[in-house]
Amino acid sequence: MPSTTLLGQALISGVLAGGMYGLLALGLSLSWGLLRLVNLSYFALAFLAAYLTYELGTTYHVEPWWSAVFIVPSMVAIGVVQYWVFDKFKVNELASLLITFSFAVILEVVIQLYWTADYRRFETHYSTLSIKAGPFYIPVLELVLCLVAGALAWGTWLWLRKTYVGKALRASAEDADIAAAYGVDHKKLAYLLSGISAGYAGVAGTFIALIATLAPAQIWAWLGVVFAVVIIGRLGNPLGALFAGMLIGASESLAMAVMSPAWAPVVSFSVLIVILLWDPDWL
Repeated sequence: MPSTTLLGQALISGVLAGGMYGLLALGLSLSWGLLRLVNLSYFALAFLAAYLTYELGTTYHVEPWWSAVFIVPSMVAIGVVQYWVFDKFKVNELASLLITFSFAVILEVVIQLYWTADYRRFETHYSTLSIKAGPFYIPVLELVLCLVAGALAWGTWLWLRKTYVGKALRASAEDADIAAAYGVDHKKLAYLLSGISAGYAGVAGTFIALIATLAPAQIWAWLGVVFAVVIIGRLGNPLGALFAGMLIGASESLAMAVMSPAWAPVVSFSVLIVILLWDPDWL
């Protein structure tokens, strides 16, 4: 049986890793829950943002936060263009999944053509910084990631529930025709939400560049677990996505500490299966 210190460190690491899951799940949860579009290309956009952060940092020595100032608005613009395509061609929920999966594959090829399939790492002087709290160590970058993810999730939750735009989006998701009868312009709001969701992928990509080793095929490494996080956290629920991400991250980390790393991928889908069997109407 692992020591208490090891279990505590595993729990801390898992919760922090769950912050990344929650941040990656945020855009997909909003798009799927409020627009009824399953946009799998957010994973590819996140890695494109990560590679751009890497390129700007290693070639032009631009600090990551300055890179984000350029990259995140670019992702927002891509999200708006994507929704224009969805709207113009009347793409439904299932078709959006297939189309965006294809778009992600194309982006993976583009990334590989430019940056090759070699592993790349963006080394910074603060990448190894950590805070010592008793016997535990808290990585600074992962802590900042969790704080940013929490701020975005909380801010988005408040925006959806306290503002006219957020209430209008939720009303449109429930019944677009009735919402339109009350003057809600669903199309304009959908462009806004699609852009914001893609922007969240850009934020996630900036952190991916700082804490992970990059390779084009890793676009798919987090797809399964984040997909499970979105469903466990319930569609269109930003705080649910964050808490579900932390739950899965902590569960995976403890499973690796107590059993073996091979059990980590089993955790998220086991939790998902239990929830859906317990409550088939969870979605």
